Amino acid sequence: MSTIMVRPIATRQDELAFIRFPWSIYRNSPAWVPPLLMDRKKLIDRKKNPFYKHAEAEFFLAERDGEVVGRIGAILNHNHNKEHHENIGFFGFFESVHDQQVANALFDEVRKFLARFNVTALRGPANPSVNDEYGLLVDGFDVTPMLLMPYNPPYYAALIESYGFRKVKDLYAYLLNQDEVYSERLERAVSIVKQRYNIEFRSLNMKKFHEEVERIKVVYNAAWQHNWGEVPMTDEEMDALAADLKAVVVPDLVIIAEYKGKPIGFGLTIPDINMALRYNKRGYLVPGIWHLLTKKKKINACRIIALGVVPEYLHTGAANVLFYETARRAKRLGYHFGEASWILEDNLQMNRAAEAMRGKITKRYRIYQMEL
Repeated sequence: MSTIMVRPIATRQDELAFIRFPWSIYRNSPAWVPPLLMDRKKLIDRKKNPFYKHAEAEFFLAERDGEVVGRIGAILNHNHNKEHHENIGFFGFFESVHDQQVANALFDEVRKFLARFNVTALRGPANPSVNDEYGLLVDGFDVTPMLLMPYNPPYYAALIESYGFRKVKDLYAYLLNQDEVYSERLERAVSIVKQRYNIEFRSLNMKKFHEEVERIKVVYNAAWQHNWGEVPMTDEEMDALAADLKAVVVPDLVIIAEYKGKPIGFGLTIPDINMALRYNKRGYLVPGIWHLLTKKKKINACRIIALGVVPEYLHTGAANVLFYETARRAKRLGYHFGEASWILEDNLQMNRAAEAMRGKITKRYRIYQMEL
């Protein structure tokens, strides 16, 4: 039997092999959306990606007979451990042929790397963090993933579980349909919230983009700080994300909730440009831009990436209004479908808000953990 060799990426060729390996896994998958090579490179760039200023990481390739058969990342997120008073490591960027030996060799290498930090558990997948693509798809394989959501073959779950990982949390993706979201009861509730609490819901002001990002930073970290696994984004991380999304932002779908001029919540919804990028088979930037420009009018879905309210205003029902306002504005702009993703399985308030809009769970993602 051929020997499996796992080694860290060390050269530009290794980096390119790491980034390109998914094409060999998904070449016959109609649901997979090829990522932009440029974006994948940026994600693992330990010098330029601000995430790695507070994290350690190593990226590995698995080879057999000179052929790449798998890849993985080992990650130590210092900010996560500080925030949650834990000492755990993460794995991410996991891709493998359907071979348990390959998967085992990859996970073994992650454990070796993290052993020097004396971590007590291994969690994932995180690519590379909770603020990026997160979780393993375990239900909904026939549906194309929305923007910035992961996709993987069904057999990955078996490879991970056979190594010894167990489920620690599921994440839900709710599909919202403009034909079903509205009801008299919901509209009455929205009207009551607006009148009773005098909360304003306004669009992002692109002319003051930097100032708006600064307002959102405060709300984002306050609204999500008590969620399981959540890690506040640094200023640099938030600025980098804002810069990446600026080109595809639709101002009316970025809604800021304010009470007496003070931001207390926001919703960030982005057109699902994966509907165009799925045709960009090789992941190059220029053809990707061409597909976006020529297929822009055919995009009829959007993804609610973030929607939250600071804790002291959760009782107001502002989150429900953000959902409603997002749907109403999306309809006006021609988006018939929306996906609220992702929502923690035990986040009762946000699950209820999605269900109030008659959302249906169409995809589930799983976070695994293994005690060490």
